[in-house]
Amino acid sequence: MTTILGIEHEDSCTLIADNRVTDDGGRIYTHPTMKKLSQVGEFIIGGSGEVSPCDIAQHLWKPPTVTSKDRQDIYHFMISKAMPSLRECLKANGYNFDEDQEKNSGSRFQFLIAVNGELFDVDQDLAVMKSSNGLYGVGSGAAYALGALSAGAEPMRAMEIATELTAFTAPPYQTMIQYSK
Repeated sequence: MTTILGIEHEDSCTLIADNRVTDDGGRIYTHPTMKKLSQVGEFIIGGSGEVSPCDIAQHLWKPPTVTSKDRQDIYHFMISKAMPSLRECLKANGYNFDEDQEKNSGSRFQFLIAVNGELFDVDQDLAVMKSSNGLYGVGSGAAYALGALSAGAEPMRAMEIATELTAFTAPPYQTMIQYSK
């Protein structure tokens, strides 16, 4: 599973992800080339949940270019341009939204996506959400890490707390920062 934290600042955002991947049977996978945060063009994508859509988004998707007009309303850009593009990429690479929704009654995948220093929480139907407090978390350890942040822990300590409380989160931690343009 996963713990990915996102913290939005005035002119930037920070994403931190753990490195533990587990399959349905509980087998643990770790390898230095497996990353939960990826730079894709002007986007940083953090993926949690089902591996296939995360791999497609992080390694096959060619996101639309952000224009100067788009930068005036990145939220609108995400809904009107980025998510339709991602949906087409997922479908073109074999992800069937209807079929996979029938198989999995719970959350299948969730992304934290950074663009122009802003964070967006994107769920399995590609709905785009924003947090009013600038704190974001996805994955099985997210509630622990967000709780720790809300209680005053520094971000790395929040990740360590999630690691202590769930078997599905483990170091090393990957950090990426993106600044607004």
